[in-house]
Amino acid sequence: MTVSSPTPLDTLTVEAGTPRLGRLIVFTGPSGVGKGTLLRSLRQRYPAIKLSVSATTRSPRPGEIDGKDYFFVSRDEFQTMVEQGDLLEWAEFAGNFYGTPKTPVIKEIEAGQWVILEIELEGARQVRETFPNALQLFVLPPSIEELENRIRQRGTDADAAIERRLQRALVEIDAAAEFDEQIVNDDFEVALQQLEKAIFSN
Repeated sequence: MTVSSPTPLDTLTVEAGTPRLGRLIVFTGPSGVGKGTLLRSLRQRYPAIKLSVSATTRSPRPGEIDGKDYFFVSRDEFQTMVEQGDLLEWAEFAGNFYGTPKTPVIKEIEAGQWVILEIELEGARQVRETFPNALQLFVLPPSIEELENRIRQRGTDADAAIERRLQRALVEIDAAAEFDEQIVNDDFEVALQQLEKAIFSN
């Protein structure tokens, strides 16, 4: 399957009798950088792209729906998933656990779907070991100061939690070169165009 320019997945064609190839796309970046907003807009344009739903032990934020935004589970439930090998990847971030249920992702890829994993750095590294052909994308803030502004504007974290997120962000940004493409989320529309190009040109 060859794509020379950003084209809706619904219009992509393959040779008669040849199944469409599934694809795994890993999408990460610091907390507050705007990953979720970029993905929502991308999927509005290309609804055929699937977004994997992660499991987490953190509490739901206002408006989040269990099973749609995340699978919200207890720490004991999460630990059981780890022990039973039910997660494609998992990591601890800001005192909570996050992980990707393995079976739904593998089934969708085998069915020819394009699947995006929005995950943390540790998880991306784990996926790189098991899916070395996955496209790995990293979203950068225009500056650490702007990242702090965005986190504070969300109004969901205390000062101590914000400081932990910013310290973690510095570590994550240092790892950006590990990824296939880096996208700077400064101007949103430009960043969205860069995301489209990265996905459809690689």
